[in-house]
Amino acid sequence: MFVKIYTDGSARGNPNGPGGYGTLLHFVDSKGTLHTREYSQGYEKTTNNRMELMAAIVGLEALTKPCQVELYSDSRYLVDAFHKGWLKSWIASNWRRGKKNEVKNIDLWQRLLKAMEPHQVEFVWVKGHAGHPENERCDFLATAAADGGELLKDPGV
Repeated sequence: MFVKIYTDGSARGNPNGPGGYGTLLHFVDSKGTLHTREYSQGYEKTTNNRMELMAAIVGLEALTKPCQVELYSDSRYLVDAFHKGWLKSWIASNWRRGKKNEVKNIDLWQRLLKAMEPHQVEFVWVKGHAGHPENERCDFLATAAADGGELLKDPGV
């Protein structure tokens, strides 16, 4: 099955303000019917980068069987980690950037890698706030979640 996942993360007062993610899935079933699923959640204290990662994780974890995935994000942090080989380098250096600095958000990078395992995932960067309908919808979901009343605690902050 081929799935398109659109993602966005938001944090108010980044870092360590309230934040949220928004995820949108599009797929066509065997009968040719287009389906859309939306996911969002807010957190009391988090960072924009953590929410960008969570949006991707939630989209991939929602898939119930192996899929070919195009994952769209306006996060250079997320997309460049794959396109520029940062993630491979971090793993090879035991999650270090240089000799002293530990990579941030290791918990989420590891969860993302696990969520990707059964799938073929291509990361696609889109310019944020540029009128891309799905990106705009994800931005709305993320900011609404950040501003909502049912905020969770982010264990990584």
